Amino acid sequence: MSVRTAFAGMRRVADVVFRAGCPDCRARFELGASALRLAIGATSKTTFYSFTCPECGASVRKPAGERIVELLTGGGVRTLRLHSTL
Repeated sequence: MSVRTAFAGMRRVADVVFRAGCPDCRARFELGASALRLAIGATSKTTFYSFTCPECGASVRKPAGERIVELLTGGGVRTLRLHSTL
């Protein structure tokens, strides 16, 4: 069952919070959907999510596999679809 299917029919859902970590300062924290961005590319190498570490301010970019993409999109994270030009 997808996240979207699980929430189908609900009128109001509490804000979704995602756990994340910074590879630079090693801080662990929770971020709301508005603090994350998801980029979906043509391959797994060009599909990633990003955020700014609230502790040290580092820009963080991490790969997003199929399950992560499903969770982030279902949780309301803004998504950008990347198109390749030949």
